[in-house]
Amino acid sequence: MANDASPLLPIRIVPDPVLKARARAVAAADAEQVRTLIPRMFAAMYAAPGIGLAAPQVGVGLRLTVIDLMPDEKPTPIVLINPEIVAASDALATREEGCLSLPGQYADVTRPARVTVRYQDAEGARRELTAEGLLSACVQHEIDHLDGVLFVDRLSALKRNMILRRLAKEQRQKRDQAGGR
Repeated sequence: MANDASPLLPIRIVPDPVLKARARAVAAADAEQVRTLIPRMFAAMYAAPGIGLAAPQVGVGLRLTVIDLMPDEKPTPIVLINPEIVAASDALATREEGCLSLPGQYADVTRPARVTVRYQDAEGARRELTAEGLLSACVQHEIDHLDGVLFVDRLSALKRNMILRRLAKEQRQKRDQAGGR
């Protein structure tokens, strides 16, 4: 999807401060940047590999996220610009979540089982999506990123701290190994 000349966008890793900042709404003036960013975000997400990526995860503070659950191994890309949850079910669902910004870290997160999201698509058309199951969790996870919230922020302090310490240790080991060559 991305132009072969474009290097892959690097995915920011915790504790990068951009991940804790609230992204601003995409405005008409951002149209060109968003148009070139969308295929590059999909390329970075597929290469990772992941099923969702928010613009702050690649260092861009805009309310933009891309998702592709690849049902039946077929690309089914979804672009959400300025998404907002307009309805959420009272019923909850718990599923294991991970995040490209917290590589190798997973935990069970409880969220509304069904959400309806209002957003603009890549062409700027207003749309609404009602999501259940994995798509619901993914949409909520990515919108959280736009608000500076990570999935670990939805865990107990004990679980969050265990995951963040483990990630920091793994990242240190990775840097040490890279430096030792």
